[in-house]
Amino acid sequence: MKQRVLLDAATIASRVAELADEIAAAMPREFVVVGVLRASFVFVADLVRQLDRAGAAPLVEFVHLSSYGAGRTGGAVQLVGAPPQNVAGRDVVLVDTVVESGRSLVAAREILRAQNCGQVRTCALIEKRGGNAIAPRPDFIGFAAAADQFLVGYGLDDGGQLRHLRHVAVVE
Repeated sequence: MKQRVLLDAATIASRVAELADEIAAAMPREFVVVGVLRASFVFVADLVRQLDRAGAAPLVEFVHLSSYGAGRTGGAVQLVGAPPQNVAGRDVVLVDTVVESGRSLVAAREILRAQNCGQVRTCALIEKRGGNAIAPRPDFIGFAAAADQFLVGYGLDDGGQLRHLRHVAVVE
């Protein structure tokens, strides 16, 4: 599989630090970062360390969603396992690595609201907007990418492979 680097590790690290500053300025000192598994685990780890540097004290939770249909994506969004804990009455930043249609963020927001959380803000490292978008744009966005690009690395996978890459690449 041929790949082309879209975002190198240094570019990602710099933007994650900037996102942390933006989030820390917009949120109370204590809030909950809820990552959408599986893709967000690398981004969440880097983001919460930068939030600490920026003076925030986030709790970290995850919501495990699956939207895989017959292909790489496209099926109904389903909760896998238990909903996130420790969110009742707390403000939340919901974090995903890539937002395309927004279906996962909409589903995760509904799950969080059912847990009686406070305000929910959203963050995406990469926004890939196409004509199929159903959700508002994330509150915090790192980068934009073309809707037709299939991305791997930095937590993003192709059939479970390539999540470990320190960069984001386009599969060509």
